[in-house]
Amino acid sequence: MSDPCSVLLMNTGGVHPFSNRYVKGSPVDEIEEIGTNPENIKDHGGLRGIAICLRVDPTQGIQGSLEDVRLRVDSFGANRYPVKKPKLFIEYLWEACQDETLLILVVCAIVSLIVGLTTESLSTGWYDGGGITFAVVLVVMVASVSDYQQDQQFQRLNDQKRNIMINVTRNGRRLKVSIFDIVVGDIVQLNIGDQIPADGLLVVGHSMLVDESSMTGESEPMEKDEIEHPFLLSGCKVMDGYGDMMVTAVGMSTEWGRLMANISEENDEETPLQERLNSLATTIGKIGLAVAVLVFCILVIRFLAQVDFKHFTGANGKTLVDYFAIAVTIVVVAVPEGLPLAVTLTLAYSMAKMMDDRALVRHLSACETMGSATTICSDKTGTLTMNMMTVVNNWSCGRLRKTLDFDEDFTAPVIQILYQSICLNSNGNVHFPKHGAPEVTGSPTEQAVLGWGVKLGAKFDEVRKAVTIIGVETFNSTKKRMAICFRTPDGKTVVHWKGAAEIILNACTRILQPDGSFSDLTPERVEELQLIISSFANAALRTLCFAYRELSSSEAADMSPEYIKAAGMPDKDLICVAIVGIKDPCRPGVPEAVARCQQAGIKVRMVTGDNIQTAKAIAAECGILTEGGSAIEGKEFRAMTVVQQYKVIPSIDVMARSSPMDKHTLVKRLLEMGEIVGVTGDGTNDAPALHEASIGLAMGIAGTEVAKESSDIIILDDNFSSIVKVVRWGRAVYCNIQKFIQFQTTVNAVALSLNFITAVSSGYAPLTAVQLLWVNLIMDTMGALALATEPPTESLMQRPPIGGKEPLITNIMWRNIVGQACYQLALLLVLHFKGFLILGLHDTTVFNEINSRKPDDLNVFTGLLDNSLFLAVITFTVVVQALIVEFAGDFASTVGLDWKMWLVSIFLGFFSMPLAMMIKLIPVPDAPFITYLKPVVMYFMRGWKSKSDGDEHIQLRRGSKYLEATIGGQTTRVTMPACVPRMLPSPNETFSRRLMYAFFPEVLSTPSAFGDVQ
Repeated sequence: MSDPCSVLLMNTGGVHPFSNRYVKGSPVDEIEEIGTNPENIKDHGGLRGIAICLRVDPTQGIQGSLEDVRLRVDSFGANRYPVKKPKLFIEYLWEACQDETLLILVVCAIVSLIVGLTTESLSTGWYDGGGITFAVVLVVMVASVSDYQQDQQFQRLNDQKRNIMINVTRNGRRLKVSIFDIVVGDIVQLNIGDQIPADGLLVVGHSMLVDESSMTGESEPMEKDEIEHPFLLSGCKVMDGYGDMMVTAVGMSTEWGRLMANISEENDEETPLQERLNSLATTIGKIGLAVAVLVFCILVIRFLAQVDFKHFTGANGKTLVDYFAIAVTIVVVAVPEGLPLAVTLTLAYSMAKMMDDRALVRHLSACETMGSATTICSDKTGTLTMNMMTVVNNWSCGRLRKTLDFDEDFTAPVIQILYQSICLNSNGNVHFPKHGAPEVTGSPTEQAVLGWGVKLGAKFDEVRKAVTIIGVETFNSTKKRMAICFRTPDGKTVVHWKGAAEIILNACTRILQPDGSFSDLTPERVEELQLIISSFANAALRTLCFAYRELSSSEAADMSPEYIKAAGMPDKDLICVAIVGIKDPCRPGVPEAVARCQQAGIKVRMVTGDNIQTAKAIAAECGILTEGGSAIEGKEFRAMTVVQQYKVIPSIDVMARSSPMDKHTLVKRLLEMGEIVGVTGDGTNDAPALHEASIGLAMGIAGTEVAKESSDIIILDDNFSSIVKVVRWGRAVYCNIQKFIQFQTTVNAVALSLNFITAVSSGYAPLTAVQLLWVNLIMDTMGALALATEPPTESLMQRPPIGGKEPLITNIMWRNIVGQACYQLALLLVLHFKGFLILGLHDTTVFNEINSRKPDDLNVFTGLLDNSLFLAVITFTVVVQALIVEFAGDFASTVGLDWKMWLVSIFLGFFSMPLAMMIKLIPVPDAPFITYLKPVVMYFMRGWKSKSDGDEHIQLRRGSKYLEATIGGQTTRVTMPACVPRMLPSPNETFSRRLMYAFFPEVLSTPSAFGDVQ
């Protein structure tokens, strides 16, 4: 009898496939009714009736032609959900205009414009007000464009994250299609860890458990079967088992789609580095505000002391407005808006470049954290190896064989048992097209085994159709084995097992012989097979064992899906059929990548479920198993106490036969030991370790959706070398921010100091509001754009990892900042008081920007020509500055220069580069300067008595020349000045008197004032 679905599919007579001619009522309405009321499935003829309605063959899938897919999309909709609309450019413009200091400047510009036009001619009176307005508009536009572009970049990356590849069957072939291309009627293959891409019905499933907590709130996974619980909801995850699903609703017609219609995705994530920079920006802003208030007060006081109030003119009022504008502009310059901009720029730039290096960042903080990683726990299969597996050695039916073919004495029943073990006990698939080679799909291990079966001559479809499957026990990384129970045409009930060689071998008592007989698995034979397994493993081969057992009539009577779920498959007294060695070659470039990690102070560990000999062989080939390092099995590690684990972990290079909980425990212990841990994972059971780790790295090809959802970064090509590139970019993020901080702090210090000193000495600020805004534009936006997009260099991988609590401004940076700031400030003060106004200010800044590229390298030009964006920013800055100086005139308060003065200006600016080289020759200690200052401050603030508070301790021993302070567990010794007398201030003295003693000990150190040391 013909299948009604097939008949219907072949006899549409050219009529629209979803015409009401074939189905009573609208198919779309009926399917939507089923989608919201799963209990009505029987009323629509069960699965077969719904398949007829959808014009789909449950075994072959939809026709899959372009026309068929188009018609299904037109009838049922596309598999897309609403996403938050990106903000328009005008919204960014409006947000930038909300800056309070800029608004105050606009008010100043309006007042200045009114005063200027009333006291001066129309042609020149608008210069000051117009200049400030123009500068404000320019700052707002540049900031808005930058924010808009970064948002567009993040939107593209989010689209990439949502694009999941799904296995479907169309026209009898298994294909990978985008989740957005799933249509109603598609037959989707679901495996453990997959995300369900749409609403649908389970066609056939084996031990399926689905996490529906995202939809129903139910924390326990739900069992799914074809009869009682067939409905699958979009957005849920398969936690165990596998099966085929027929899609009945997509996109906004799904339960998930209806939920998504009422919510929108927000991405307001703030990274740890951004939090630290916000704190730094607040501190700098407060300093700038204090300087601005001080400058304004000084200028006003001097003005009030000189002005004739009896003849107060509009020009005098304009002067006050100018003073106020300068003060506000100092605040604008001091508040480092460029810090968050620099972080955003460098994160967006790094994320885009990581995509080019096959790494998709899911959480922004991972970009930074990866630069601090001290250890990486890596999987073996697919990460360190190529994940291109083939069977190269085998022991079958009692003999070790050189070829992959059957020997002549293999009987037909034995061959059939082997075919069943290979083809049935698998969740892969083999498609034999009319033309071309067979197409094998499934996991790499399944592809290797099924490929071996194809070479042996197995007909996949024929073997499967010949039996009736009763139940399946699926594979996972905890059990490391899988089984299937089926009934043959002659009524026999058979169980086949496949899994880790030593695990399956331990359950065997006999060996299948080529003639179909059995021999006992004696201790001598067990030892022989263990040697074979070891020889395969030592050759870096993954080993699998195949075994089976024919059940007795009483056992067969009990076999049912319900019994198997409750009691499991019979796994005793098995008959060993074959042991195979699967080759998975080491990825090219992995040994070099591991060596680079080790050179960078990152310890690489292999954590795998494979045999320990296989793991050690691959680890040695990759350079992971080092001299003095050890290999350990998961069961040995989990049997240790916590203290014992702490002791052995530093030497562990390889952990083999590890369960997901072993990996999770290892990661947890490493974190407790203060390590920054990166962990790779691909399976559903890896999710706890990925979530626990500092940085979770999921595999993009072999990884399940559950693993990806628990990760911070997805390695799209599953390659360890890509992980090393992520480390480089993580370090580059931190390094680029430090470059910008050095550049900005130097310019900030010079601009604020210059205005303060000149305001105190001469009564006016040499830098006008327009000029300060221009400096702010260079310093914040342009500086961030140039320095935040510096690509990583190989020198980054020759340094130790960056500590999470290391100061943002290092001793090297302080040395460079102080040196450059002193030179620039001295130069500008000389030029100012000698009448050259602000000659050389900007050129010095440009050269300092180049110096900031390499805070600790003498050669700052390395790689300069490779960064086109940096060159473009520098060129733009120089050209615009020259135009402002030559042509802005009264508008920007500048005077044009002749060529001689330009040469002098350029020379004075260029001199900062050789000066920077000399400054970099000054040695600085490794410990932050604050560690030397804090004990002294504590000394005077806390008194002279020895004090202890938590992990902080300070004391001065009698007769000692050193002050010892323990801060954060580290002891620092500071040499005390020789002038410290015996008569010291009492702990009861006020802080001000102890502080006076620090500076004037000879005045205050009298017996009447102080007591002796206690």
